[in-house]
Amino acid sequence: MTKTLEELLLIGGHANSLGKTNEVITMVLQNKVLLAELYECMLNGDTWVRMRAADAFEKICREHPDWIEPYVDKLQSQLSGADQQASIKWHLAQIYPQITLTTKQKEFALTWLKSQVATINVDWIVAANCLKSLLFFAKRGDIPQTELEKLLHIQQNHPSKSVVKKATKILAELS
Repeated sequence: MTKTLEELLLIGGHANSLGKTNEVITMVLQNKVLLAELYECMLNGDTWVRMRAADAFEKICREHPDWIEPYVDKLQSQLSGADQQASIKWHLAQIYPQITLTTKQKEFALTWLKSQVATINVDWIVAANCLKSLLFFAKRGDIPQTELEKLLHIQQNHPSKSVVKKATKILAELS
């Protein structure tokens, strides 16, 4: 009997492992129709299913960004809330630079990315990925460099040494 994507995403050694995520990615890459089912897994009640689904969704985006573009409005309306778990947020931050956004979608994405790093009270991996994405958009001229620099200065006070290092490195790259 063939397992659903949700059933596969529930399988996985310790709780924070990626489990069968690579198998799910392979299945979706072989059958694009499964992408809708994978998207629904990001709304699942199980934290680990959502995390693994978001990881798979972002990795599929690397191969086929055009497949993800029809989901952008749903991603923004359903998965960008303040209460969303960090693993969804950091994958969303990774997706934005990979896809073509409408003007409205880009405005939303930039506002959201900036809001994530406007304070040091943000998960370290969310902060790191948002900064990386904001650098991408700043290099394209979508946000003023001075605006990014202000956010980077905030993140230089983050409790995570990794975020401080990332912010400092980006600041050096901008100067």
